[in-house]
Amino acid sequence: MLNRLSRSSVGLMARARPTTSVMSPMTLFAVSRRGYHEKVLDHYNNPRNVGSMNKNDDDVGTGLVGAPACGDVMKLQIRVDDNGVIQDVKFKTFGCGSAIASSSYVTELVRGKSLAEAGKIKNTVIAKELSLPPVKLHCSMLAEDAIKSAINDYNSKRKTKNPTLGAEASQATATATA
Repeated sequence: MLNRLSRSSVGLMARARPTTSVMSPMTLFAVSRRGYHEKVLDHYNNPRNVGSMNKNDDDVGTGLVGAPACGDVMKLQIRVDDNGVIQDVKFKTFGCGSAIASSSYVTELVRGKSLAEAGKIKNTVIAKELSLPPVKLHCSMLAEDAIKSAINDYNSKRKTKNPTLGAEASQATATATA
């Protein structure tokens, strides 16, 4: 009787406790493939251009955006040369795999583009390239918002350094010619 009780108790305990066995690499691969597209997994596992730049540098624009609904936060920074071309891009993202992949992909997309070209990038391009499902479209929207925010930050620094319109420009011109 004790033997029968012990066996059934062990059986109940085994069924009741959470599974802690390690999945085989093939099982993990199959699970991963069902949830995310290969390109998302690639950018998530091997993110490009992770890092930061000094946000106070005159040639650096910083965009910091977030999605309150899911908690994703994305910081994207661009370094722009004198011709208005993005020479370097860095990002740091706290969020899901799709948010990290969107950040990584957009850094590759904007490098070497003019500010005008980069500002025209739409989330639909990012979502299509990464094959994001509808429930993850907000991640591509964050990436679009981040690049636009970084461009706006860069432009706002340029306006304060080199005013071209308004009273500040008139004063700067008058001072330069005096």
